[in-house]
Amino acid sequence: MNALSTADARSLVLVLAIAGAALLVAAVVLLVLWLRSRRSHARLSGRREESEWDRIDRELELAEQAGRFRIVRELGDVAIQSVSRLASQAEGVRYAAVSDPEAAARAVAALETSARDALGDLRRIQTVVRDGESAAMPQPSLHSARDLFRVMRDAGLDVTFTESGDRFELRQGAELAVFRILQSSLENALKHGGPGTAVAIGFTWTGDGLQVSVDDDGIRSAARRMGLAGEAVDQATQYTIDEDLRALTETYDGAGLTGMRERAALFGGVLNASTVPGVGFSLSVVFPALKFHNGVHGVDLGR
Repeated sequence: MNALSTADARSLVLVLAIAGAALLVAAVVLLVLWLRSRRSHARLSGRREESEWDRIDRELELAEQAGRFRIVRELGDVAIQSVSRLASQAEGVRYAAVSDPEAAARAVAALETSARDALGDLRRIQTVVRDGESAAMPQPSLHSARDLFRVMRDAGLDVTFTESGDRFELRQGAELAVFRILQSSLENALKHGGPGTAVAIGFTWTGDGLQVSVDDDGIRSAARRMGLAGEAVDQATQYTIDEDLRALTETYDGAGLTGMRERAALFGGVLNASTVPGVGFSLSVVFPALKFHNGVHGVDLGR
């Protein structure tokens, strides 16, 4: 009877061992399937995010081309008028040369001035179209920024937006320049600050201009991702007086900032970028006369 009990006990232990092994294998299989499902979901979410981002990017690129074509058309009209004046003046010089050589000489000087003006208009056209030609679609409005903010929130940024002053209608190229600066700034905040970074965007409208500010807390965000909180974040992000002074005097460059500065300068804007020690990065763009600036280095398209 004792021998039977021992055999039964050994059988029970063997059954339990087999059952435990089976449960372990099942748990491993379920874990693998769950991880695969999670990766698949993450890939799908990433694809949706990339698709939405690409849609906005293509919309802005095409609208930017539309803005170029409009400027080319207006500058072309100006150039045609200039060449027409040249033809008339040249005809007058030809007739004057027969009866009054001195008057003809004076007319040649005016003809030279008109020719240089026409050449300047043609060079401006060349500057506008140098990026190439492509199909275009209607210009997005400032409300399209909400799509941009939503995509960046889905990517992990905590984006807030405030606006003050009386908004006025922007010219097509100016609006696109502001969009591109916002887009690049948010991309940089996500790249350098990482998910969880808080970004505060502000528009301040003045009588004739606009000030855009983009401030993030990428330095503190990095500390929070390390699992720190409260006073621990404050201690981890402490900075020295030298770092504070360097932030006030250091000039930041790079392909992204250079591109943003060029876009701002095209519409009379000045861009400043600096690190805020212990906090993150700050960028501001001031367009003092954006309401009337046409984006062709001040040339008056209405003349």
